[in-house]
Amino acid sequence: MKKCTKVTAVVLVILLAITSFAGCGAKNGSDSAEAPKSINILMETVPDTEFVVQNLDKFEAETGIKVNVESINYSAMHEKLLTQMLSKTNSYDVIVVDCYWSGEFAKAGWLEDLGPYIQESGFDTSPYIGSMMEMVGEVDGTTYMLPFYNYMLGLVFRTDVFQDPELKSGYESKTGKEFKIPDNMEDYVELCKYITSVKGESLSGAVMQGLRPDPIAMEWLNYLFSCGGDFYDAQGSITINSKEAVKALDLYVDNMKNSAPAGAPGFGFDEAYNVFAQGNAATYVTYNWMVPKLNDSKESSVAGKVELSKMPGGVSLNAGWGWAIPANAPNKEASWKFLQWVESFDVAKARALAGGSPTRSDVMSDPEVIAKYPHTVMVQQIMESSKIIPVIADAPQLIEVLGRELSEAVAGTKSSQQALDAVAEEMKSME
Repeated sequence: MKKCTKVTAVVLVILLAITSFAGCGAKNGSDSAEAPKSINILMETVPDTEFVVQNLDKFEAETGIKVNVESINYSAMHEKLLTQMLSKTNSYDVIVVDCYWSGEFAKAGWLEDLGPYIQESGFDTSPYIGSMMEMVGEVDGTTYMLPFYNYMLGLVFRTDVFQDPELKSGYESKTGKEFKIPDNMEDYVELCKYITSVKGESLSGAVMQGLRPDPIAMEWLNYLFSCGGDFYDAQGSITINSKEAVKALDLYVDNMKNSAPAGAPGFGFDEAYNVFAQGNAATYVTYNWMVPKLNDSKESSVAGKVELSKMPGGVSLNAGWGWAIPANAPNKEASWKFLQWVESFDVAKARALAGGSPTRSDVMSDPEVIAKYPHTVMVQQIMESSKIIPVIADAPQLIEVLGRELSEAVAGTKSSQQALDAVAEEMKSME
C-alpha cells in the first residue's frame, strides 16, 4: 500500500519435493493435466504480505505446491504489472490489485473471471464487507477479485486532548457545545481551529497531508463524502463540482490554513504520521490500520491515548487491495487453490490477530480479534457505510487531476468552485 511505512521487501522461494496435485475449481485450457510444482505471486511490501510469506509453509504442506513471492514497493508495481498483463504468458500466477487499478485491469480483460471457480468449489464470498466487494471484488457484475486487505480511512483522535479541562471548559463556554468529536464537518473544522488557537504551535487541531496527488486526494474525499458529495449521482451525471463538493473543499482549505501545522500543504504520509505520533496534533484523518501502530509505545509517544472515530458527517473513503488471477496466468488451477487457502476464515483470522487488515465480517466480529484490537468494531461500522473511488479505467488519471486541482485551491490560486469545475471538465473524457 502506498501509504504504508517502509517494510523490507521479501522474496521467498521455498524448495520442497512434491508429487502431483489434482487441482480443484473451474477448468481452464491454459492449465496442464498435471498440477504445477510452483506458483509465482507479486505483492506489495506491507505487513500483510509478511504474514502471508511467513505462513506459506502451511499451504505448501497442505497442497504440495511451492509458492514464490516477489514483494516490491508500490511505486514500481503498476508498471511491472502492465508489462506482464500485455505479455502472451504472465510470469505471475497470482497478483494483488489496488483499488485504483481494479476498473482498469478488469475492463481491459486482464483478470480471470473467478465466478466459475467460486461456483464449482463452493467458496463463500458472502462474509466480505459489501463495500470491499464493490471496490476490489466485482466489476460490472463479474467477480474478478477476492478482497485481501483494507486501508479505509477514518478520524483518529487523542482521548487525552478531549479530556483536557482547559480546552473542555473554554470550548463549551464559547460555543455552548460539548467538547467531543462532532457529527458534521462544519463543527469539526471549528473545533480544530479552536484547539489550535488555544494551544498554538504545541498542539494543532488537525494534522493534514496536502501533498499531491494521492495524500491530498485521499484525505479530502473524506470531507467530500461526509458533506454529502460524490463523484457522480445515481444517474451517472458528474457531481464533483456540486455545492456539497464546493462546501467540502472550502472547509478543507479553512482547516488547512487555520488548524494544521506549518508545512502541512506539503505533508505526505510520513510527515503527518510523525506529527501525530509525537503528540503535536489532536486529530488525524488517516488509515484505520494506523491505530495499533499509534498505540504502540515503541512507535508513538501518544500510545494508549488514540482511538478511531467515524468521520464527522459519517462517511469515509474506503480503500484496499484484492487478490486476482491474471487472465494470462500459466497455472490458474493452482492459483485458485491458493486463493481459497489464503482467504479462508482461519488464515484471514490469523492475519488479523497478527495486526493485519481484514475484509471479512466474520473475522472482524470474531471475539478474539475484537479482544486484541477493540477498534475493529468501529472499523467494520465505518466500512459498511464508506464510499469508494469510482471503479473506472481512468481512476489513476482521476486522482492525478483531483490532486492537482485540490492543491490549487489550498494554494489560493483557484477558488474551490474553479478547482472542482476543472476536475469535472476533465472527468467528461474519462471512463
